Amino acid sequence: MTVHSPLRTEFPGRPEPAERTPTPTRPAWRRRLTRADEKASPYLYVSPFFILFGLVGLFPLVYTAYVSVHEWNLIGGEGDFVGLKNYTDVLAQPYFWNALRNTISIFLLSSVPQIILALLIAAALDSGLRARTFWRMGVLLPYVVAPVAVALIFSNLFGDKFGLFNHLLGLVGLDPIQWHKDVLPSHVAIATMVNFRWTGYNALIFLAAMQAIPRDYYEAAMIDGAGRIRTFFSITIPQLRATIIFVVITSTIGGLQIFDEPRMYDTAGMGGADRQWQTLTLYLYHLGWTQKNFGRASAVAWMLFLIVVVFAVINFLVTRRISSKGSR
Repeated sequence: MTVHSPLRTEFPGRPEPAERTPTPTRPAWRRRLTRADEKASPYLYVSPFFILFGLVGLFPLVYTAYVSVHEWNLIGGEGDFVGLKNYTDVLAQPYFWNALRNTISIFLLSSVPQIILALLIAAALDSGLRARTFWRMGVLLPYVVAPVAVALIFSNLFGDKFGLFNHLLGLVGLDPIQWHKDVLPSHVAIATMVNFRWTGYNALIFLAAMQAIPRDYYEAAMIDGAGRIRTFFSITIPQLRATIIFVVITSTIGGLQIFDEPRMYDTAGMGGADRQWQTLTLYLYHLGWTQKNFGRASAVAWMLFLIVVVFAVINFLVTRRISSKGSR
C-alpha cells in the first residue's frame, strides 16, 4: 500500500525538484581581506611612481636645501652651518641678477612665440590636409634631434662672420649682426633653438586636444555663418583651456631651466665673454663645478626652484582668466 503525502501532488513524467543547497558563507576574515584589497589596490598601483619620485626628485630637492645652509666643498664635504649666508651672498652678486635677466629674456622670447606657433600648426594639421600623417610626423622630427646637435648647428648658422643668417642679411644690403657679442641677438639665437625643438612637440599636444572637440560645435557655427577665424577663437581656444594651461606651465618650467642651448652656443660654455647669455643654470654650473662652492650653488638651485614656482602660478592664473573670458 502506497501512502501519498497530502502536501505533494504527483504529476506523471515531471521530475521532482532538486533540493537547494545552501550557499556557503565566506569567513569573516576573507571578507575583511577583500574589502582591504579593494581599498588598497589603487594606492599600490600608483605607489611605484611616488616611490621613484621620492628617490630621484624629492630627496635631491630636500638634500639640496640642506646643503644650501652649510659651507660645502668637494673634498671636505659638509662644513659649518651658515644659515642663509649663502643666499645673501648670491643675492649680493651682480652675476646672479645678470643671469636672472638673461633667463627671463630667453624664456619670453622662446615660450610666447612657441605656444602661438604650436597653436597655428595644430590648427593647420587639424584641417583637411593631404598626407596628414606625414606632416604630423614631420613636425616631431626636431624634437628627436639631440639638443647638442641642434645647438652646434644653430651656433654656426648664427655665426658672426661666416653664419648663414649674416650672409642672407648681406644679400639684401644689411649690416651683419653680432649674434655672439650683443645681448639681444644672442638671446634671439638661443630662443630660436628652443623654438625649433619644442614647437612641433607642443603642436601635437594641441592637435590631440583639438581632435577631442565635438564636431557638432563647428557644424553649428558654420550654419550660423561663422568663419574659420571666428570658430578658432570662439570654439577652439575655449575648448583647449586645460591643454593651454598645461603647455604654458610645462613651457615655463622648461624655459626657466634652460641649459643645453646656452651651454653649447660657444666653445667656452660660460655664457659669453661678458656673460651676455649666461642663464641661472649656467651660473649654478659655474658655482658648483668651476668654483667648487656647492653651498652657493645649492642656494641658486633653490632660488631657481622658487622662481619657477612663482612664474608657473602666475602663468596658470593668467591663462585660466583669459580662457574663462574666452569661453564666455
